[in-house]
Amino acid sequence: MEWYYVVAATLAVVVVVKLLVLLALGGGNLARLGLALQAYWRTMAQPAFAAKVSALIQPPPPPPPPKKSGEALRLLTLLQRKGRLLDFLLEDIQGATNEQVGAGVRELHRESQAVLKEHLTLEPVLPQSEGDTVEAPPGFDPSAIRLTGNVTGQPPFRGVLKHHGWRVKDFTLAAPPEGQDEFVVAPAEVELP
Repeated sequence: MEWYYVVAATLAVVVVVKLLVLLALGGGNLARLGLALQAYWRTMAQPAFAAKVSALIQPPPPPPPPKKSGEALRLLTLLQRKGRLLDFLLEDIQGATNEQVGAGVRELHRESQAVLKEHLTLEPVLPQSEGDTVEAPPGFDPSAIRLTGNVTGQPPFRGVLKHHGWRVKDFTLAAPPEGQDEFVVAPAEVELP
C-alpha cells in the first residue's frame, strides 16, 4: 500500500472520529452538530462573529461594584460636628442622672435643630393637627401614610392622626472638599503636647 493512501485513510478516520465525538457531545442531535460546524466556519471566516463567540465562551469579568456614595452621610456629619449627635447616641448613659442627660439633650437639641433648619426644608406630610380625623384616600402613598390599628377593607380609610409625618421639600448639603473621605463622619482628635 502506498504511503499517501495510509495518510488519507488516517485523516479520514480522524475526521469521522471527531464527528462522532461531536455528535455524542450534542446528545446525538444532528441539528446541534450542524450548528457547531456552522459556528466553526463562521468563527474562522468572520472576526466579528469570532469576538462574539469568544465573549460567550469566556465572558469578561463582571465590573467592580460601584463605590458607595457618602452623600447620605453629609447630614449626619453636620449633626455630629455641630451637636455631637453620634457621641451622645453612642455614649453609655445608663449611669447618668436624669439631670445630666437632660442638660446634654438640651444642647444637642438646640444645635441639631439649627442644622436641620439650615440645611433642610421640611413640611408635614398631612397638614392637619395631631388628634384630628383624617382620611387616607384610594391610591394613597403607603410610604407617606402608614396605617395602624384595625386595617381591613379597602380605602378610603378614616382614622385619628397620631403624627403628621415629615417630608423633605428641599435640602442643601455642600459636597466635601476634594480628597476628603465622606465616610469619616467625625475625625479622630489628637491633642499635641
